[in-house]
Amino acid sequence: MSQVKLFIFDLDGTLVDAYRAVAASINHALKAMGYAELTDEQVKRSVGWGERILIAQHVRAEDIDKTLSIYRQHHRAALKTGVRYLPGAKETLQRLRDAGRSTAIATNRPTRFTHIILKQLEAADYFDYVLCGDKVANPKPAGDMLELILAKLQISPAEAVYVGDMAIDVEAGNAAGVRTVAVTTGSHRREDIEPAGPYAVIGHLRELEDAVRPPARNK
Repeated sequence: MSQVKLFIFDLDGTLVDAYRAVAASINHALKAMGYAELTDEQVKRSVGWGERILIAQHVRAEDIDKTLSIYRQHHRAALKTGVRYLPGAKETLQRLRDAGRSTAIATNRPTRFTHIILKQLEAADYFDYVLCGDKVANPKPAGDMLELILAKLQISPAEAVYVGDMAIDVEAGNAAGVRTVAVTTGSHRREDIEPAGPYAVIGHLRELEDAVRPPARNK
C-alpha cells in the first residue's frame, strides 16, 4: 500500500447505503405527480448519475423540474433516518486514516445532501476533501472531479486510487488516469463493471488494501 497516498471514494453504494431514503423520496415524488411507484430494484438500478437524471428516467420531460422539487423537499428528511454505513466502510476509513493515508469523496450527489449524510453518520472528519457533482461542469463519468481533488491535495494520479460501485466510477477514474477499484456492494454487478476496465473488482471494502498492495519482491 506504500505507493498509494490518496484513496478517493464514491459515496452511495460504496461507503453508504441510502437506497431506502432515495426510494422513499422518489416514490413520494412520483406518486404526487401521478406516476407509478418504483420497486427497490428499479431504484437501485437508476441511481448514480445525479438526481436530475434519476428523475428524468421515470417522468415526462415537462414534469422533471416539478418532480425534482418534490423529491428534494422530501429527501432532506428521508436522509436523516434512511442512511447507514455499508458493512466495513467505517472500519476501512479508520484504517486508512490510522495508516496516514489521505482520503476524499467524489460523488455525483449534490453537495447539500452529501453533507446531510456525512453529518448523520458523523463521517466528515474521515475526509481531507469532499467534492460533489454540482460543483463541476462535467460530473462522472467525466474525470473532472478526480482531477480537481488531485490538484487540491497535490497528489499525482499514480499515487491515487478511486473506489466506486458503478461502471461510471471506473470511466471517471480512467479519464483522470487514476486506478479504480470497483466494489460490488452497490448498484452494479461484476459483469456490469468489468467491461469498463477497472484495476480490480472486490466484493467487500475489507479487500481494498490487498487489491492495491504492490506485489512482494523476491529476495
